Parts: sequence; C-alpha cells; structure tokens
Amino acid sequence: MSADSGTDNVVPMRPHARAPEPPLRTAIGQALREVRTAQRRTLSDVAEDAGVSMQYLSEIERGRKEASSEILQAVCGSLRIRLSDLLAQTHRVLTVGSRPMSARPPRGPVLMAA
Repeated sequence: MSADSGTDNVVPMRPHARAPEPPLRTAIGQALREVRTAQRRTLSDVAEDAGVSMQYLSEIERGRKEASSEILQAVCGSLRIRLSDLLAQTHRVLTVGSRPMSARPPRGPVLMAA
C-alpha cells in the first residue's frame, strides 16, 4: 500500500462536452438581427438612422465585422434599446444557441441513445 492518501486510482472528472460558443461578434450580430427583425425594420432603415452604411450593418449582423462600442451604441439608439438590452439578448444567444426564442424545450420523457 502506498503512503499517499489513496488517490493513485482517482481519475479526474472531465467537463461535459459542449458545443463551442460562437465568437462574440457573431452572437452580437445575431442579437442585433433578432431585435431588428422583431421590430419589423429593414437593414436600410436602421443603418440610415444609426449613421452607418447598410452593408456595414449587414456585415455586423452576419458576424463578419466587429463593431466598436460607439457603433453599437448608435445601432441600439436606432433600435430604441439600451446597450444593456443588447447585451442581455447576446447572453441569450450564447446560452440558448441559435434556437429561436419561441422554441421550447421538449416536454415529458426524452429518450436518449446509450
């Protein structure tokens, strides 16, 4: 028997495998698009009101460009939301994934393959 505390046979726990989170710029873009489309506003309308080009706003929404805090503030102003509202929506995107906000988790028993 070894002199240690009996930890020779202990296997460290591995964290549960998770799908990788999208880059922050992608989550912010998705959150902006969700807010804009929920308001039934066009890219053109929001971009013009925010003082950015429609192409640039589209690239932000698609996660191709990382917007500065000033641009995000301008877009939030156009959408009439606070920056904290955008961050809350971004948090939902990151934690819920790309599932639509109206989607509900399954009810009742869920069968899983072994």
